[in-house]
Amino acid sequence: MVAAIMTRAFPCPGFVRSRPWDLPTAPRRLPERFSVASAPRLATNALEVETVYERFKPFGKTLHHKTHSLPPQKIEIFKSLEGWAEENILTYLKPVEKCWQPQDFLPGAETDGFYEQAREIKEHAKEMHDDYFVVLVGDMITEEALPSYQTILNTLDGVRDDTGMSPTSWAKWIRGWTAEENRHGDLLNKYLYLSGRVDMRKIEKTIQYLIGSGFDAGMEKNPYLGFVYTSFQERATFISHGNTARIAKQHGDQKLSQICGTIASDEKRHEAAYTKIIEKLFEIDPDGAVLALADMMRKKIAMPARMMYDGRDERIFHHFSIVAQRLGVYTAKDYGDILEFLLGRWNVESLTGLSPEGREAQDYVCGLLPKMRKVEDLIISRAKEAPKIPFSWIFDREA
Repeated sequence: MVAAIMTRAFPCPGFVRSRPWDLPTAPRRLPERFSVASAPRLATNALEVETVYERFKPFGKTLHHKTHSLPPQKIEIFKSLEGWAEENILTYLKPVEKCWQPQDFLPGAETDGFYEQAREIKEHAKEMHDDYFVVLVGDMITEEALPSYQTILNTLDGVRDDTGMSPTSWAKWIRGWTAEENRHGDLLNKYLYLSGRVDMRKIEKTIQYLIGSGFDAGMEKNPYLGFVYTSFQERATFISHGNTARIAKQHGDQKLSQICGTIASDEKRHEAAYTKIIEKLFEIDPDGAVLALADMMRKKIAMPARMMYDGRDERIFHHFSIVAQRLGVYTAKDYGDILEFLLGRWNVESLTGLSPEGREAQDYVCGLLPKMRKVEDLIISRAKEAPKIPFSWIFDREA
């Protein structure tokens, strides 16, 4: 979230690119079996079709166009790590029968006590301020865009799931991680619906726009870059969900605190897996690992939901980020803390035997943290001073 503020990674409404195909000039005819009166309204002319296409293309510049930056010999590294991943990474996944499910935290509609339990959720939700619900909605939308994230991981050379059912350790991890993460959006979505505090239709539109817009994290189909990114991102979501749990507890909402805390626990476990992968790469290929870390930090870690759009506000992710920073859920200091944690976790400063390019990358990432620390307070103070704006997610109330 804070990356949007720190790196200007928010959408640019003025960005336009040429369309890749000639648009039809006549209205599209529906098959006879459809009733025009009852069918959903479709784009019926060239202008409307173009509008649909324009909306789903990035309204901020694509970060990078470079792809397949991993040399063939590096791909062999990941193939050689298949057995290691089986023993050391798949263990971070839990058996489905031992996993929590969203319904464990929500009232069952089939039970006699459903209405009373749902009313209790609604009553507790009244005590939380609008700023909190903006952040909770933003976190939920981020989690709901999971199809985009799995798609990206499945493009990484050397680890992707080529068939959709590949038996390799890397493919098993990607599918298993996705399956566990998928519960997060489901749980928050259902809770927010029951809370009665948010406009679910506007939220659902935002989710559809976000998934349709795609996402470019600058991974270049390179698992070195991809797993650096996920290490950073999983820790960021752990921090964010952990802080929403803390705030809910402070306001006496134990159920919501439990929900957010449980999701944070999952994120922490997934972070441990991804950081372990990069730790292994630092062990067997320190030059490649430090170059990848420097590359991603130069690009900046763009948050996965930066392409949010609710049908009205093309800077809604930026505005949501400001609210999160103002509330203390995820701040510029957290961004720096994550980098500091990862540098220590991977012993980057003490690396030896690097190439000249590797030493340059080492100097860059180790020198980046002091620069970040110098601007933290300024970024946080600007967020606190920013004017409140109406959010469609909360019925146009200001946050």
